[in-house]
Amino acid sequence: MRFRNIGLGIISALALTASQGLAHARGDIVVAMQLEPPHLDPTSAAAGAIDSVLYANVFEGLTRFGPDGSVNPGLAASWDISADGKTYTFTLQDGVKFHDGTDLTSEDVKFSLDRARSDDSQNAQKALFAGIEAVEAVDPLTVKVTLKEPNGNFLFNLAWGDAVIVAPESIGGIKSAPVGTGAFKFANWVQGDRIDLEKNPDYWGTAAKLDKVTFKFISDPTAAFAAVMAEDVNAFVGFPAPENLPQFEADPRFQVLVGSTEGETILAINNKLPPLDNVKVREAIAHAVDRQAIIDGAMFGYGTPIGTHFAPHNRDYVDLTEKSQYDPELSKKLLAEAGYAEGFSTTLKLPPPSYARRGGEIIASQLRAVGIQTEISNLEWAQWLEQVFKGKDFGLTIVSHTEPMDIGIYARPDYYFQYDNPDFQKLFEDLSAENDPDKRSALLKQAQETIAGDYVNGFLFQLAFPTIADARIRGLWMNQPTQATDLTAAYWVD
Repeated sequence: MRFRNIGLGIISALALTASQGLAHARGDIVVAMQLEPPHLDPTSAAAGAIDSVLYANVFEGLTRFGPDGSVNPGLAASWDISADGKTYTFTLQDGVKFHDGTDLTSEDVKFSLDRARSDDSQNAQKALFAGIEAVEAVDPLTVKVTLKEPNGNFLFNLAWGDAVIVAPESIGGIKSAPVGTGAFKFANWVQGDRIDLEKNPDYWGTAAKLDKVTFKFISDPTAAFAAVMAEDVNAFVGFPAPENLPQFEADPRFQVLVGSTEGETILAINNKLPPLDNVKVREAIAHAVDRQAIIDGAMFGYGTPIGTHFAPHNRDYVDLTEKSQYDPELSKKLLAEAGYAEGFSTTLKLPPPSYARRGGEIIASQLRAVGIQTEISNLEWAQWLEQVFKGKDFGLTIVSHTEPMDIGIYARPDYYFQYDNPDFQKLFEDLSAENDPDKRSALLKQAQETIAGDYVNGFLFQLAFPTIADARIRGLWMNQPTQATDLTAAYWVD
């Protein structure tokens, strides 16, 4: 899982450092974002900020996502799939070197996949690798992966940031000094301020056009606005104050890119905590929430209502918003039927992003109107991960799940919202084993309908992704098929 969040930034140091960077040749770029990564190993954390900085720039996988969401060759130049769909034979790109000068070989791929699926794996998406039976390094440039069962998502799964290839000798320092194979090399990390990357002169593929990239971390929306307006940064990806977008659109110095994301923003519910373990109570919560009021009030109109955990731009999306339409009177009726005519109290633990903090206040008011009292706790990212995601110590929370096609998390009963439906788990097993596109489409639609009918969570909206950038920059991603700030094709024009 990856979460869209706000991190730490120190605005006091911003102007000096950024202005120095902007004085350089146009081979440099300063990109601001909200969340600072907790560390720099994408294979051992749920924090999406790691991928936001490092995906494609520093680390690469066998396959990779394109800006349109397509799955393309990465470190694997090609692959063959056996007739039974269980054996994938990958041919690696020739001449790939890690940033420390060592050669990428099939042994590194075997190490990476075995590490991700091991019993003591810390990989946040370990389930992606659970279907692997064996990994064999056939020769230096050939890797054979045998699956327990056919998996139509396997190449897709390998494109995730959690599946990047790392070298055994780099693991000791990976969290603070990552060594990858990408078009940029890690150069420096001033914690609380910035991460610097530099061009990899020995890159195996198409060379980056930029010589240096600086990621700045600015958590406060007001500071973000000031930094962009003062041109202290060249771009701000995932700009946190959508109310300011019209002002930027009217200013010829800037371009405003508002793209789609894979970020299903949900009011997550602890399905094992009474009275939230009662489906009528969860349905009551769903009908108490006015999605459009949240989109308008917290996101200033940017966002697409959803009725299930699935991206509206996906061809298999089913519009199920009517199953949980805003109806406070129905909500009160359902609470009475569940034995809570007088309502009840629970916790609402909010991570830092503005969609959560702003949206949380609106949702708390809407729930209060039907008798549900919430005790709001504003948590920092590390606290949220510890209490909510790991500890499951919450009643309600708000978070945006930004990983692509991640409806499979509902088949994991130990996941933080603790939904345990054996029928759904079997459905997802069938989906994983199915390769026929029409049958997969039918199963995906059934999966959406199942979790919507069980009111597992309050499904709010698909997160929009606004980027403000200098009008002279080209090659930025507009959409977010995965949480990444891929700058390998970015450049300046006069």
